[in-house]
Amino acid sequence: MLALGTIYLVWGSSFLFTKIAVGSLPPALFSGIRFVTAGTLLAVISRIGKGGRLPTLSIEWRHVTVAGFFMVFVSNGLNTWAIRYLPTNQSALLNGTAAFWIAGLGVFGRRGHPLTRWAVLGMCIGFAGAALMLIPKEPLTTDSLLAQGGALTACLAWALGTLYYRSIDTELSSLMFMGLQMFMGGLMLLSVGLIHGDAAHWSPNPSGLVALFYLTFFSSCLAYTAYGWLSLNSTPALIGTYGYVNPAIASFLGWQFLHEHLSGAQLVGMVVIIVGVSILTLPGGSLTDPKTLAEPKTQ
Repeated sequence: MLALGTIYLVWGSSFLFTKIAVGSLPPALFSGIRFVTAGTLLAVISRIGKGGRLPTLSIEWRHVTVAGFFMVFVSNGLNTWAIRYLPTNQSALLNGTAAFWIAGLGVFGRRGHPLTRWAVLGMCIGFAGAALMLIPKEPLTTDSLLAQGGALTACLAWALGTLYYRSIDTELSSLMFMGLQMFMGGLMLLSVGLIHGDAAHWSPNPSGLVALFYLTFFSSCLAYTAYGWLSLNSTPALIGTYGYVNPAIASFLGWQFLHEHLSGAQLVGMVVIIVGVSILTLPGGSLTDPKTLAEPKTQ
């Protein structure tokens, strides 16, 4: 209950804190600092506290680099950029579509598995809900359209990274792999930020620094550790409940603190997405491996 509550509250609130952070901090540089710091801390904890070993083979470094590219650099990078132009509730709900990408692409590869009828039904329902969420409350702008596309692309990247992780064999501990994945992806984001000249625009205010601290130590470190524990000690169906609890929490916090509201069509879309994700994560759906239940990146 403690681990689940941590994931629900921390990852559900991460959309609000990300929105606050990008209000004063350049997205790429802020995300790079966040993940390099969190990744280093998790790797040190794994090495010293749990006796996990560092990668010694080039293929192990390739695995953490590829996973970091998809799940941190592309997924979190796009999500962090997109949330500058999207309400937090819409961003959170669009991130829920990662479950559908994972289920659909999970039929491929050496560990692929066929889709059940329930999985197909859940995917169809979920994509219908996503389409409703894309109906704008206000007149559509180029920035909001690109941001919606960025958030959906981020979900696809997360799914590709998750399925890559499922397909590899590694002797690295899950905590060490997670930490190095964050570190490598964070280095990529940091490089983009520095090349883009974000350092010249780094003018943090107290709220931005608090958001950076929260996302680094609570969202990236504490919640990921809780998720790793749940992956080993709970059922996939129970873990997967975050897929529809987090958007509800994000929507409530966005309404309470940022005065965000969903249109009628988007409210219907929210319910439809939650129904679709629940069908995928309940027993009999397609998400039966804990590795397929990884949380999307903005978290």
